[in-house]
Amino acid sequence: MATQLDIKRRIRSVKNTQQITRAMKFVAAARLRRAQERAFAARPYARAISRMVRSAALRAPENAHALLHRRPEKRVLLLAVSGERGLCGAFNANVIRSTLEFLREHSAENPGIITIGRKIRDAMRKQRWKIVAEHADMTTRLELSRAAEIAKDVIGAYEAGEVDAVYIVFNEFKSVLAQNLTLQKLLPIEPEQAPAGAASGDAHEKSEAPAVEYLYEQPPAELFGRLLPRYVQVQIFRALAESAAAEHAARMTAMDSATNNAGELIDKLTLYMNKVRQAAITKEIIEVVSGAASAG
Repeated sequence: MATQLDIKRRIRSVKNTQQITRAMKFVAAARLRRAQERAFAARPYARAISRMVRSAALRAPENAHALLHRRPEKRVLLLAVSGERGLCGAFNANVIRSTLEFLREHSAENPGIITIGRKIRDAMRKQRWKIVAEHADMTTRLELSRAAEIAKDVIGAYEAGEVDAVYIVFNEFKSVLAQNLTLQKLLPIEPEQAPAGAASGDAHEKSEAPAVEYLYEQPPAELFGRLLPRYVQVQIFRALAESAAAEHAARMTAMDSATNNAGELIDKLTLYMNKVRQAAITKEIIEVVSGAASAG
């Protein structure tokens, strides 16, 4: 049986751990507020440019720009976005699992991967999949210029014909308690289509509606040359912003749970220590009474 001294040492250790998890929770909460504001600010622009690009791609010929060319997917590239550190529940594990599932499903397409984040980088280094590039500290120092560097490499590989499709997987921030694991296709840019859940009559009505024709003040190739790379940059930046907010939310939730569990463990250890002390006192009383009885 553990002595009172051993239990006291364990209680002290758990209390120290509880202080650490509580401090990490407050730090994550402070960072979450800024990351959440940045993610929310990026959403409207990302949705608007996506809607505009897909609408323009529906009416533009494929030879208008290289990023509109659709080829058989013989070689695919995946951008996987994870966190930089652990202690955030299943946040990183979900991205790693989804990445491995995607790579196995597309093993015939000679997949390559660009890792964004230390956790996915370390996990993929242990695998046999081809790592095209590695990026670390992206979500901790999130800047549009850094997302533009990744977009430049992705666009260059697609235009050169080195890859036929580009996907990105990341955790989209939904709420403090939940994240959506998202797999999005970046390239080629898919034209706008009718919603999948629309009724047949609605779809027919949409197909019968006259298509809006754009009047270009400049040649379409020049406009698409500026617009489409910006679209890729914005989508990558939004994924990084969403992942950063989701990571801080997951860490805050995990540290809050760890703090509460530490408190419950302290209560159980304190109760157990009191029982041990009471048992020791009872034993001493019995020995004294037994000694007095034998002496009398």
